[in-house]
Amino acid sequence: MNRDEKWQAIAGQRRVLADLLAGLNENQWQQPSLCAQWRVKDVAAHVALTPQSPGIVRIVIDALRARGALQAVNRDMAIAHADRTSAELIAELRTLADSRRKPAITTLDNLLFDVLVHVQDIAIPLGLPTAMPREAAHEGVERVWRMGWPFWARRRLTGLRLTATDVAWTAGRGAEVSGPVQAVLLLLTGRTAAALPQLTGPGTKQLVATAASG
Repeated sequence: MNRDEKWQAIAGQRRVLADLLAGLNENQWQQPSLCAQWRVKDVAAHVALTPQSPGIVRIVIDALRARGALQAVNRDMAIAHADRTSAELIAELRTLADSRRKPAITTLDNLLFDVLVHVQDIAIPLGLPTAMPREAAHEGVERVWRMGWPFWARRRLTGLRLTATDVAWTAGRGAEVSGPVQAVLLLLTGRTAAALPQLTGPGTKQLVATAASG
């Protein structure tokens, strides 16, 4: 995918999320998402906040206060932004869907897989199946497999050979784990329990044990 195609995929996912959220009742907004310690509303606020993220100076100051715990900073910013009404968050997602502004500390490739996964973080626990765009998910698994922090996918999934069944992608060595690229991306980003129902192969025994212990 070229840069324009990636931005178009991000815009599309923001609109998908806005439509999904528009059908929720208030109880569903308060439900836990797949992200530990994040409600559905917090994840929605994070995605809405992304194109209007504060500048690098504010981020650095907050990170220093959190002693370098960037994930904690990210969560705190999302929770603060979630103080808005549900209608306001939906409106932000729609109004800013085509924005190409991004936080200073991230990249376009990171932003792409981030929005793909966060839509699933909301959709899956609410039992609202939502398909990822396949080509964008392919870009996502390529990126997450290459990176280290915060997912450490190559280290965490040592001893497994991962294969996407609907795109041309495979990585790792060992016991086979295969499934749709959407499920593989969830696995790489640590959503093991959510990914498992769509995965097959001898290596899933290792994943089941990991999910049970985690």
